[in-house]
Parts: sequence; C-alpha cells; structure tokens
Amino acid sequence: MNRKILAATAAAITGAGLVTAIALTPSASAGQPATAADQAQSEMLAAMSRDLKISPEQAKLRLASEQRAAITDNTLKKQLGTSYAGSWLDTTGTALTVAVTDAAQADLVRAAGATPKTVARSAAQLDAAKLALDAKSAKAPKTVPGWYTDIVTNSIVVLANAGGEAAAKSWAAESGVQADLVRVEASTEDPRPLIDIIGGNAYTFGSGRCSIGFAVEGGFVTAGHCGTTGTRTSNPSGTVAGSSFPGNDYAWVRADAGNTPRPLVNRYPGTVPVAGSTEAPVNSSVCRSGSTTGWRCGTILQKNTSVTYPEGTITGLTRTNACAEPGDSGGSWLTGDQAQGVTSGGSGNCTSGGTIYFQPVTEILSVYNLRLTVSGTPPSSTTTTPTTTPTSPTTSNPPGGTWAPYTYYGSGATATYGGSTYRVIQPHTSMPGWEPPNVPALWELA
Repeated sequence: MNRKILAATAAAITGAGLVTAIALTPSASAGQPATAADQAQSEMLAAMSRDLKISPEQAKLRLASEQRAAITDNTLKKQLGTSYAGSWLDTTGTALTVAVTDAAQADLVRAAGATPKTVARSAAQLDAAKLALDAKSAKAPKTVPGWYTDIVTNSIVVLANAGGEAAAKSWAAESGVQADLVRVEASTEDPRPLIDIIGGNAYTFGSGRCSIGFAVEGGFVTAGHCGTTGTRTSNPSGTVAGSSFPGNDYAWVRADAGNTPRPLVNRYPGTVPVAGSTEAPVNSSVCRSGSTTGWRCGTILQKNTSVTYPEGTITGLTRTNACAEPGDSGGSWLTGDQAQGVTSGGSGNCTSGGTIYFQPVTEILSVYNLRLTVSGTPPSSTTTTPTTTPTSPTTSNPPGGTWAPYTYYGSGATATYGGSTYRVIQPHTSMPGWEPPNVPALWELA
C-alpha cells in the first residue's frame, strides 16, 4: 500500500477524530426489545466501566478507538518492515504511537493517523535480544520471575524480587545482551499456573479444573499446563490432542462427537461473540473470562514476555493488569470481539489485584493448524478433526450482500455499496464511516 492509500485510510478512519463517539452495536429501535448482541455489549461495557474505573460511555469510546488503532497498527507494521519498532496506545486508549528506527518514515505514520516516535532499536532487534535471555532461562535466578520486551522504553526489562537485582543484572550480562539494552525492575510477582483441583462447570481433567479458551473447529484451545497430550477431559468430553508446557503454555482439546463449538465466550452471566483474532496494541483494554472469577478487565501492559514458573520458563506471553485466580487457567481474553489469548498464570488475585499473563491465541492456531470458530460460522458437532487449512475467519453475510455496519466481514467476503461490488482485504467488523470506498485498507473493488 502506498502513501496515497494510507492517507485515504487515515482520512476515513480518523477523519472524525479518535475520540468520536461511535456506537459499537445498533441500538434497539423505540419500542423494540434489545437484541442478544445489545445485551452482551451492555454487559461488556459495564465490566470495563467497573474494572477500568471509567463510565460506560467512555468504555464505548475506548473500544471504538482501539478497533481503529488495531487496523492502523497492523497496516503500518507491514508497510514499515524492518523499521517498525512496536506500537502502543496512551492510557485512555485513544491515541496510537508507532515507533520507528528510521526518522524518514515518520510522515508515513502520521498519514495513517498515528504519532511517530524515533527509537534506536527495531521490534525485531528487541525480540532477538529477548530471545538471547530466553535461551538462558534455565540459568535464570529464582529471584527473577520474568522478563519482557518493553516497546515504550525501547528496552528489555528483567524483573527481580527483593534482593535479586544484582543477580538479575549478572544473568542478563551472561546472556550476551548489551547492558544498555536491559533494565532491571523491582517486582513482587510470584507467578504460578492457575490450576485448581476444585471441581467446576468449565472443564475437568483428572482431579483438576481449567477454563475453555476459544472454540475451534473440532474442539477448543486452552492452557498447556492444564493437561499433557493424551489427557482425557470432561464437560465437554475430549482428549488433549496437543500440549506444550513449559516453554510455551498452550494446548488444544479435540472434543468428542456431539459437542458443538460456538463463537461465544462466557461473561457470567450471558455470552459475548467472537468475530476474529486481530491482535490489539499495548495499552488496549482487554477482558478475561474464567470459571473461577468470571469476567474481569484490565489493559495490555507488554507483549513478548517471559515468565518463570516453578515448572520452568514460558516465553512469548502477554502481560496484563487484569486479575485471575486458580481455575481461570486456559480462559479467554478478548479486546472487543477479537480473540487475544488464553490465560496462563501470574500473581495476585481478584481481591487485591495482580499481574496475569496470557498466551496469544494466534500462535496456538498457527502451531496446530486450527481454525477459530467465529460469528457467522454455521454450528456443527465435532465429528472430524480440524483441517490443515490456514486459519481464516468466515463472513456473517452472504457474498454479494449489501454492506452494513456492525457486521463481521471475513477473508474473501464481498459486499455491494453504491452500486459497486467490493472484496475484503483485511477481516474486520464494520462500523459507521467505514463504508467500502472510504477505507481502501479494508476493501477493494471486486
């Protein structure tokens, strides 16, 4: 995509300003009862209002801004290439900053509606430095509960419990990472996998209980520490078909015939829909569903985090300030209607707060060649294993239908608008102002 297209995209996406109020679901007409989608949206906004300490209207504004920011970020990531150094939203979730290593690319970022920041190291360089620490995870001091790439400060952060700062610095130096790239921060984290042996209504394995992450064709994804390959599960019944822990913390369960994957996540009570898996930027709001503490919200603090449990080090996690407790492991993380990951573990609880990590869902889908069940997918019982076709969402409207707001359009979907037919470039949920001719980053003429 060239600068002209990016400029047109920016004008369409940000023309009304990032903080313009946009309803995320159509309101019920006068005298008409609220739909299930209206109710789910209302419940999500209420949970965000409670946990982020903002009003429901501010929560609505934030979700709209975050959805626009995710599309902008993913577009710029492709355009900037090796100059891309990460992105983050401000604390209100309304202004997107994109870091670059080449100051000449700043205009490209501005044209897309984001704020550029020139830094010394690219995202790829930060990831490579963190990989060097990951390679030495077996030798990490017990006083180091984790480490992560911090794109905001363009550095690698190593966490250290009280009295462990010197050992943390020494270990980082031994890994070969440049000293000026590493920051050691004091931490009280004492992470543990969130496994509970108390029975519940999620799913069980042996004497343990975990939470379902997301439905996929043939079963569901969850945390790796919830069961090794071959482990039988109950409610729903199935078999762990693949599991990785430690190192990673993901697994998928092939459900027995008769179970039906749904594009939904429990909100306790009620459900929310899952429309796709577009990755949200740092500082986006994120809500978590688990069978112990229900629906809880927070924000994404850092990505590409490593954390050390007693069983070993897990790499590639996302760090958040949402709370969780034992039994929530494996549960769903959503930003809006986009799947983000499954609960791994962390510190604290939902009384005093804490730091919780999740395993990004896109990696799980890629590793096991799974297809996420999204809104618009016809429900079917799990009678066969998933195909090895790469993951691609399906559209909620038939090809050739008239474009409409608040509708999920998946890869390859088409829609008519203004007498012309358009084809989807990037899967997304449509919103007012995102009509096909206005957003060339999302649609092209068929």
